[in-house]
Amino acid sequence: MAAANVPPTVNDLMEELAGINRKVLAGLENLSHLHEDDIQFGTTPKDEIYREDKIVLYRYRPVVEKPFGVPLLISYALVNRPYMVDLQEDRSLVRNLLKLGIDVYLIDWGYPGPTERWLTLEDYIDGYLDNCVDAIRTRHGIDQINLLGICQGGVFSLCYAATHPEKIKNLITMVAPVDFHVKGTAGCGLLNSWCQSMDPDLMVDAFGNVPGDFMNFGYLMLRPFQLNVGKYVNMLDVLEDEAKLLNFLRMEKWIFDSPDQAGEAWRRFIKEFYQKNALVNGTFELGGRRVDLEQIRMPVLNLYAEEDHLVPPASSIALERHVGTADYTVRGFPAGHIGMYVSGKVQRDLPPTIADWLKARA
Repeated sequence: MAAANVPPTVNDLMEELAGINRKVLAGLENLSHLHEDDIQFGTTPKDEIYREDKIVLYRYRPVVEKPFGVPLLISYALVNRPYMVDLQEDRSLVRNLLKLGIDVYLIDWGYPGPTERWLTLEDYIDGYLDNCVDAIRTRHGIDQINLLGICQGGVFSLCYAATHPEKIKNLITMVAPVDFHVKGTAGCGLLNSWCQSMDPDLMVDAFGNVPGDFMNFGYLMLRPFQLNVGKYVNMLDVLEDEAKLLNFLRMEKWIFDSPDQAGEAWRRFIKEFYQKNALVNGTFELGGRRVDLEQIRMPVLNLYAEEDHLVPPASSIALERHVGTADYTVRGFPAGHIGMYVSGKVQRDLPPTIADWLKARA
């Protein structure tokens, strides 16, 4: 017991310093021969199925002889790139779903430029998302598909399923905010509080499209020490291992690969959802139609991260109180927002959860 309180000796400190030097030198050696092309992600083979403006619909090539009959469309968030669901071969939600026989499609929302400044939520949900759904329905000759909405894409999917229920057989939401006014806890829910006092009109009028760098800065400030200092200190522990170093760099590249946000769509998203909480209040309108979550009567699987600091678990769990379905399933996973895609344990449990749930509702 007493030994734990003994201060380090000079030899201890010298050994620790030598260890740090060794790691740094090994890291410099690894970094010296790595190039950006070595940081690979999104490597699961896929084919372009449909294109409109800057959005692209992909179908991942099946790896089983007879994929599940009803395809699954993944609608990711606008604020980051969708290759997070296929970040690396051994931790790929897409690849794992394919192995389980799911026929997977994905929307790539692209990088909005000046021509996308005036895109609205109607353009994204009633336009692009609806057109992608129709492209899949036509391709397979079916009336309904399965829809998986992730984070902001989950909000889009809820709005779509409520207003186009005839096209969705089963709905899955993952780390999706629903009640934007839930009370946060220490280190959780700060984004909701910040957005409620934000002036989106000033941002959009000043910038047009909201810069991706601004979005990144805000996310980093949610946990400033951990995300700006701590992870780079911990980087010392992976410098010697090239595979682990590549994993670290892969995550860094994804984090800072943030598209600008189409001004009008972003303005209304902040106002309607973060500030007015219109999704659960039943006051949000899309193309002149009220979005009523009670109209979501197809089976719903709601997946959330128990340690999510971006979307408080209570915000996601609130969905049960507002949808009209009699077939509702909710499950939490011991991970943070990003851990849902990169945690080895979650990736062992999450894909079978999705696949089994869908197949049981064939």
